[in-house]
Amino acid sequence: MKKPDVMTDDARAQIKQSFIAERGYWRPWTQTMLQACPAFVQQYARYAGYPARTGPLTERMVELIYIALDSSSSHLFEPGLHTHMKRALEVGATQADIFDVLHLVAVQGLASVCQATDILAELTGSSADAVVDEALRARVDGLGPAHALALNSVARLDPRYAEVLLDFVEQGRPGGGLTTAERSLVQLALHSCFTAFNPHAIRQMLATALSQGLTAAELLQAIQLGAHLAVHGTALGTNVLREVQSSDIDSAHPER
Repeated sequence: MKKPDVMTDDARAQIKQSFIAERGYWRPWTQTMLQACPAFVQQYARYAGYPARTGPLTERMVELIYIALDSSSSHLFEPGLHTHMKRALEVGATQADIFDVLHLVAVQGLASVCQATDILAELTGSSADAVVDEALRARVDGLGPAHALALNSVARLDPRYAEVLLDFVEQGRPGGGLTTAERSLVQLALHSCFTAFNPHAIRQMLATALSQGLTAAELLQAIQLGAHLAVHGTALGTNVLREVQSSDIDSAHPER
């Protein structure tokens, strides 16, 4: 069994400084954890900061990926979104970049719709004889792979839905935002994150990204950036424990 942490105030202060340097923030949960388990704060900062510190992606790109992960409907972590959006603007991201990321966040759910439709078509055979219009087929082939969208069954079962879906993908983004390769990095991070892990979409985005000239190191960094979102559960638990303990103290001393 690991012995309780014994640490001086000066050592804790040094851990706090290192954490802020690595992660760019300090919050009530980290302060509580610093007192209860300083080793967690120290080692988490090293682990969580490693991908951003050592990978080949620019700081701007790293922050844009963090924005995507924190704003995704599978996570919705507003404190982190504030931190990373502010930092992204400081390191050169534009408003168009950020809205392009937010567009991809909205597109994320479409991959699952396409996969579910494939299963429906397989089990019912309902799209076997359907013929897809050539113009729609060209759009599906052109836009689908770049967004991990397997649209063949969708186009056969409901071509009008496929058209409006593609309109949103193609025309719903701002002008002057991310490059096509940068969009692939963001989408890879979204589909790789444990909060919405999608192996089929990951495979498609990796194939697309490699064809665009992105390197394995760049792709690995985008994948790694999502893992430490799990600490937001730790933050929630730490904050609740602090509140519960504070409430118990107040209840024990009502005259205070």
